[in-house]
Amino acid sequence: MASRPIGTLVYLDEPEKLETQEYEVPEPEPSALITEVVRANVCGSELHIWRGHHPQVKEGVLGHEVLCRISELGEDIETDYAGQPIEEGDLIAPVYYITCQQCHSCQEGQFHLCQNAYRYWSKPPEEAPHFHGTFSTHYYVHPDQYFYKVPAGLDPGIAAGANCALSQVMFGLDETGVEYDDTVVIQGAGGLGLNAIAYANEQGAKTIAVEGVDGRIERAYEFGVDHVVDFREYDTVDARSERIKELTDGIGADVAVEVAGVPAAFAEGIHLLRDGGRYLEMGNVSPGHTTEFDPGALTRKSIDITSVVRYNPWYLNRALEFLAENSDTYPYADLIDAEFALTDVEEALHKSDTRAVTRATLIPEHEH
Repeated sequence: MASRPIGTLVYLDEPEKLETQEYEVPEPEPSALITEVVRANVCGSELHIWRGHHPQVKEGVLGHEVLCRISELGEDIETDYAGQPIEEGDLIAPVYYITCQQCHSCQEGQFHLCQNAYRYWSKPPEEAPHFHGTFSTHYYVHPDQYFYKVPAGLDPGIAAGANCALSQVMFGLDETGVEYDDTVVIQGAGGLGLNAIAYANEQGAKTIAVEGVDGRIERAYEFGVDHVVDFREYDTVDARSERIKELTDGIGADVAVEVAGVPAAFAEGIHLLRDGGRYLEMGNVSPGHTTEFDPGALTRKSIDITSVVRYNPWYLNRALEFLAENSDTYPYADLIDAEFALTDVEEALHKSDTRAVTRATLIPEHEH
């Protein structure tokens, strides 16, 4: 009987303490997949987990934004979740959480809020099937875990970012209701912010980014932002609010999106909007970090606030299609500006944390 391959994984033992282990790659159960990790990106969520700031995940195998190659198909599995035929060797993007279809949220049709979403995510490495995260040579795609075949011709380096950054932004902006000719203010021009600029552009909106880091401002213009409000120049909330009014005929923005991940940005957002505007809160994901807030200003301006975590899983397919159609329009290929071997994961995390790189990706070596 042929021996099983041996894979390597990186896990978090405690905040900022990483370990590497090897395990035999298991056989897939029915309706599951065994995949080889082609590239795994370092997302902001990984930095939160690594620092110990994530509200739910404190330890376990790291990684979730990934591009995989199918190495083994479980019984009963012939297509992806869009009905496209799949076979060994195909590139896929998996949704990083599961959709159990049985909890209260799923019964309400809110699949992005599945109460069991993280059932298999960032678990201890010794627990089978071991390869729970994507900072590894292999990744186990469970039953009830949506995945989609990568469109032919889409650059694999670009495809890896569909889950989670682009999917998250598309879902959030759709939930907020971005319309043609809206003005959308994006607070922060990191990975989420750049995707927000691109998607809002394609919806026919005008875009304004609030940012104060030279490299990010330059990248925002490359992604087609109409205006940038540099918070080094406009260094108070009132100054930024007045500048945005100047750019919107004295009215204020129709929509604002918080993707800076800074609590104070949320408090600021309502002051950037017109009366009756819509606000999307998406960047602050760690409870317990607070900011002073003016609820009276919210009420007087009748602002609608939408907040979202994750995305409905079929948005990953939409994100892949968006990239296939628009990867030549926007410089997505430049978003990943640093590649690291899996063995250099600590360097990748440190450089991402200090913003020495915009988006790092890990490329494991496979033994064949």
